[in-house]
Parts: sequence; structure tokens; C-alpha cells
Amino acid sequence: MSVEEPVLERLGTLWKARFMAMASPCEVLAETGDRELAEELGGIAAAEAWRIERAFSRYRDDNLIARINTSQGASVEVDTETADLLDFADECHRISDGLFDITSGVLRRIWRFGPDAEPPGAEQIAALMPLIGWHRVTWQRPRLVVPAGMEIDLGGIGKEYAVDRTFTLLEERTEVPFLVNFGGDLRANRVRSDESPWTTGIEHPQETRTAVQTLALHRGGLATSGDVRRSFTHHGVVYGHILHPHTGWPVPDGPRSVTVAAPTCTQAGVLSTLAMLHGADAEAFLDDQELAYWSVR
Repeated sequence: MSVEEPVLERLGTLWKARFMAMASPCEVLAETGDRELAEELGGIAAAEAWRIERAFSRYRDDNLIARINTSQGASVEVDTETADLLDFADECHRISDGLFDITSGVLRRIWRFGPDAEPPGAEQIAALMPLIGWHRVTWQRPRLVVPAGMEIDLGGIGKEYAVDRTFTLLEERTEVPFLVNFGGDLRANRVRSDESPWTTGIEHPQETRTAVQTLALHRGGLATSGDVRRSFTHHGVVYGHILHPHTGWPVPDGPRSVTVAAPTCTQAGVLSTLAMLHGADAEAFLDDQELAYWSVR
């Protein structure tokens, strides 16, 4: 987490405030001639992103997530915000037939996705599978019991949630057109004053910083899931970082990336991840959602 102030930059009729959070470049674009307002909006966004990172990052040892993950089966009482996120995770698990599972993060103990990575052995995966399964957790608001050895990981919705929380705070502060962009997960309040949309690109699977398609966002959320940046190739097989909670392995035959447009960034993020988990049936799953999407294979 950074404690520096956001960097402010003028881009024509826009101000851009940029900072780092959640291991991602983050920015807020606002169409305004008021530098002080732009600076304030950037400060609001950075403070909220850093707050959510402190509260929900699995990489910290001083937050509620760490206390839950080291509770060894003891009951832990959670605050209202965490309870709301757990309710949402519970609903996503239920409606996805268990594909969305915030306990599957334990697989990171054996999966690495650097350039020289290799897949773990089948016996390593089998040893972790008893530690995966939201159905093994007891959740009765506001108390959570996570069996010893298991963990929860809200990283699958954390960045998108941060986008939506920031969006709400900025919308309460101003009516100027703005776009929140946290590591490529976006949400806009409306088109710019000349009716032009916000533009973003879908990254090429093999060529970093090259777009295969440019999208126009008028309002709402946009999120992308995929293995463009986190994957490795071993004996000619590409292994992506999105792991199936029922098998412990990357999902075969899926798209390289899926981008979904939805009313909120969190909704878009969950649907793009679930699409990736559907593998070869990703597009059929998304067709059923009746939302705009873009799939790259």
C-alpha cells in the first residue's frame, strides 16, 4: 500500500489522478476545469482504495481476514461491511453451483505463475482439496467459523468492490463526468459533456500493451478476467491462473480473456470470472446473462 498522494495530470478537458493500490495502477479521470475538485476526487479514490486494501488483503497479517484465516476453527464476529461481502460471496456460490468459492485461494500455496513455473503434482492438489469448499464454512451473520487449515480470500471481488465503493463516494461529491479505473476494472457515471463515451482496450493475449479491440463505455461497469498476464506454458500446455475449485486445476479450453459490461463493476467481475470457469462453454454461459461481453481466444 502506498501512502503517497495521487499524481495529478491534465489531459485536454480531463484531469487524471493516478496512484497504486492492490498491486495495480489506479486512476480517476474527471471532466472538469476545476483542478481543486480533480485533486479532491483523486484523494477520495486513493483513500478508499487503500482502506479496502488494508481491510481485505490476504497478504496482510493485521486485518480481519488474517484473524479469520488463523482462527483454527474458532468463531469470529465480523463487521457490517465484511458481513455484506460474505453474504454476497455466499449468494454467488449458491447461484453458480459452487464455481465461485472464496475458500479456493489455498491453491496458491502450490500454484506459481512465473516464467519458469511448472504445474504441481496431482498428489499436492489432492492434499489441498479437503480445504476447499464454502459449504464447509459456517456463516450465520455476523459470526463466521472457518475450519482449521481453511482460508477465505476476497481477492476475487476486492478490486471490483473497491471500484464500486469509490464510484459511490465520487458520485456523492460531484456530477461531472468521471471514470474510475482500478487495474482495468472500470465504472463510469455518464458520457462526457460532448456525448463521447469513455474508451478502453482489450489486451492482446500474446502482445502486452497491444489492444485487440477498443470498447466504448457510456456508463456502468466493465471488468476483465483472463490469463493474459498470469499464466505459464509447460510442455506446450498453457496454464492460466484461474483455478477450478472442484478440481484444483486451471480450466481447460477456456478463453484467454473475457470482458463483461454490467451495471456495476462487481457484477461484471463475478460474471467474467464465472465465464472463465465455464471453459469451453464460456460464451454460452454469457449469452444466457443477456449482457454485453467480449471473449478473446
